[in-house]
Amino acid sequence: MKNYLKHNQDAWNRQVSKHNQWTIPVSAEIIAQAKRGKWQVLLTPRKPVPEDWFPKLISLKILCLASAGGQQAPIFAAAGANVVVYDLSSEQLKQDDMVAKRDNLTLQTIIGDMSDLSIFSDNHFDLIFHPVSNCFVPNVNPVWRESFRVLKPGGTLLSGFANPILYLFDESDPSAPLNLDITNKIPYSDLDSLSTRQKEEYIKEGLPFEFGHTLEELIGGQIKAGFILDGFYEDKNSVREHPVNEYISTFIATKATKIKKI
Repeated sequence: MKNYLKHNQDAWNRQVSKHNQWTIPVSAEIIAQAKRGKWQVLLTPRKPVPEDWFPKLISLKILCLASAGGQQAPIFAAAGANVVVYDLSSEQLKQDDMVAKRDNLTLQTIIGDMSDLSIFSDNHFDLIFHPVSNCFVPNVNPVWRESFRVLKPGGTLLSGFANPILYLFDESDPSAPLNLDITNKIPYSDLDSLSTRQKEEYIKEGLPFEFGHTLEELIGGQIKAGFILDGFYEDKNSVREHPVNEYISTFIATKATKIKKI
């Protein structure tokens, strides 16, 4: 499929109407707590990001990258940050706008591809918050390069992503029981591995196409882009339990810094 980006955009718009877990906005109570300085956010399905991964949020310029859905960005805005939400899905961005209007918050929402941040100037943001979403682009390296460019020297990139091991297994039929039979190679692409019939079913059901990247791309790619990694933890799935969870963590979070030039 040539226009996978348009398909994934439409798919995530449909996921909002299906009440996907990652499209449900936070409550007014959570926003009220954030305004009082009590908050937490997720880069991966279960484990909150450590508090010491964040600088003070007051007036901090934050880019929530491929991070719409009314979950993280409104919390940052309530805690005092200047927030831009950049996401491919217009319906997901509407969730952030809704929370902002409901709870009297100021944030900006922009439609765009996570691999192309050309609308932003160099050295613009203090922090980029990028939860699990780069599994929806075939090449993650432009995401790292563009993130490095738009961050200020000393700025921080917080990222969550799937452990590539998840893509070893056949999950092409969401209704079928999962097992640990290895069927795929890494790097993985739905576009290359799914049959024509399966792709048609994904389009019919509004399921986004996914891509499984190597650790060299996911971690080494950040280093190659110029970042220094100074934080790391693992997590497990919460949306659909996978048998491999019993044996290994299935998600990874990293903290990376754009070192100031001496």
